[in-house]
Amino acid sequence: MERKTRRNLRERFALKNSIVKEALAEFLGTFVLILFGCGSVAQTVLSRGAVGEMLTIHIGFTLGVTMAVYVAGGVSGHDWDSLKHCFPMAQAVLSRPACEAMLMGVAKLLQLHCGCNPKPFKPQGIFNEVGAHVNPAVSLAMLVLGKLKLVKFPVYVLAQFLGAFAGAAAVYGLYYDAFMDYTNGILIVTGPNATAHIFASYPGRHLSILNGFIDQVIGTGTLVLCILAIVDGKNNGAPKGMEPLVIGLIIMAIGVSMGLNCGYPINPARDLGPRLFTAVAGWGRDVFSAGSNWWWIPVSGPLVGGVVGAVLYLLFIELHHAEPQKHLEEENSVKEKYEMIMS
Repeated sequence: MERKTRRNLRERFALKNSIVKEALAEFLGTFVLILFGCGSVAQTVLSRGAVGEMLTIHIGFTLGVTMAVYVAGGVSGHDWDSLKHCFPMAQAVLSRPACEAMLMGVAKLLQLHCGCNPKPFKPQGIFNEVGAHVNPAVSLAMLVLGKLKLVKFPVYVLAQFLGAFAGAAAVYGLYYDAFMDYTNGILIVTGPNATAHIFASYPGRHLSILNGFIDQVIGTGTLVLCILAIVDGKNNGAPKGMEPLVIGLIIMAIGVSMGLNCGYPINPARDLGPRLFTAVAGWGRDVFSAGSNWWWIPVSGPLVGGVVGAVLYLLFIELHHAEPQKHLEEENSVKEKYEMIMS
């Protein structure tokens, strides 16, 4: 009975449009990221350090990113191949050397016999990539690399911003009484009882706009470069299913090494989404004017940095991967045997 009910629910409510499904995944993944990340900041600030410290915040965002990728990684960000979703056994079958050689042989025979030129089969790395961008900078980098369709990019970005906004609202609702106790009901952006920085980044007193922009370019570039290394099937990568955890460790590394200037936002949605929430929830327009109109730096800097990191990885690593010698030998052997038969 339970199985039948579940099947009926699936038939009634299951979405067919892949873009909508991926948008929902990006929304929920980003929501989880903000809930854990900003939640850890709120706990630390509102308790005045009694139940949290800087390391608490680093761990919160590390686990937030990890859980976000686990939540959405199997749905969004998989433009390179649809077989994984259609046939659960496809990955295991296609990863076997004999099947890889057979598919390459079929492609070569088609090319030789009828003149068609099928798209090359990529036996290595085809399923190693992980979804769940939960970051417009990552989505833009994937778009530039051809790993995300243009039509999906604005949908992903919108879903990410909405998810971040909703995540901030959830944190505020969770700690509403604590906010009121800490601030006496007065929500301010700067000063000793400021709480706006729980949700969005603000520059340190020493930080200039230019240095802040450079900070975001370097931080986000490092993030994207390392993500590409982790999901690159022809590099060392990460064990299957462990990619989200290793991606989370990138956040930890950035947090403990690049957090002094402005708290490493490195994600336009993570910063602007909650900032918009604070603007409408009582903190007002000061969230945009504070820090010499700082708000646009953690939006533009990561977008530039993500592309820079992607291009650097492409130029320094990905372009120079050698074709596996075994596959080249098998391909040549198939061609030679075919030519012998035809002659």
